[in-house]
Amino acid sequence: MSTIEWTDSTWNPVTGCTRASSGCDNCYAATMSWRLENMGQAKYEGLTVLNKSGKRQFNGVVRCHENTLDIPRRWRKSRWVFVNSMSDLFHRDVPVEFIQRVFAVMNDCSQHRFQILTKRPERALELATKLHWTDNILMGTSIENDHVCSRVEPLREIPAKVRFLSLEPLIGPLPSLDLSGIHWVIVGGESGPKSRPMNPVWVRDIRDQCVAAGVSFFFKQWGGVNKKAAGRVLDGQIWDQMPEMEILKE
Repeated sequence: MSTIEWTDSTWNPVTGCTRASSGCDNCYAATMSWRLENMGQAKYEGLTVLNKSGKRQFNGVVRCHENTLDIPRRWRKSRWVFVNSMSDLFHRDVPVEFIQRVFAVMNDCSQHRFQILTKRPERALELATKLHWTDNILMGTSIENDHVCSRVEPLREIPAKVRFLSLEPLIGPLPSLDLSGIHWVIVGGESGPKSRPMNPVWVRDIRDQCVAAGVSFFFKQWGGVNKKAAGRVLDGQIWDQMPEMEILKE
């Protein structure tokens, strides 16, 4: 089971990645991949390097793992499943045929809700017509500041039943944010050593936009060096809203 607040489990048929933007500078997945490699997990071997700042970053090596494809089929009870928490399904080096096989598993496992998150929504849109978007597939993109706010544009054109934004790590305001065609927004601050601060004004602005637009709002964390101590209370309230998915209600 996952410790990520907005999901139940993670499923990683792909490992490894490439830096896409400033939101990747303190990538938790790169650090975790290095730790898992040191624990002897071959799946994560040779995926990271140290950058000039002494931080772990992905080196561009991407691997597909066919032996993990059937994992969701073994889970009988309904779960929210974060797809590729340790990579990006729409990385340029993931073959179309493999992405189609991942989708085939999601299509077959109607008992689960699959959350795909990418920093490459333009490739997801390019391949959208080659994929079967069953109603249990949620498609999202990551946006950390206004410089990459344009990622929402291709996402809006993808025929997923639910489209969502992960505004994490939120390292700048989002004055250009347009929530049209978006059903769910997750906001979170960066955590860990040398984490970049998140201004509460940015969070409140996004929350207010979501409330006004009727978009589900999930506040994940304030972040910081000690994210547990900082907590996830926003103006006296825990925001745990999830998207409405009538077809999947038990």
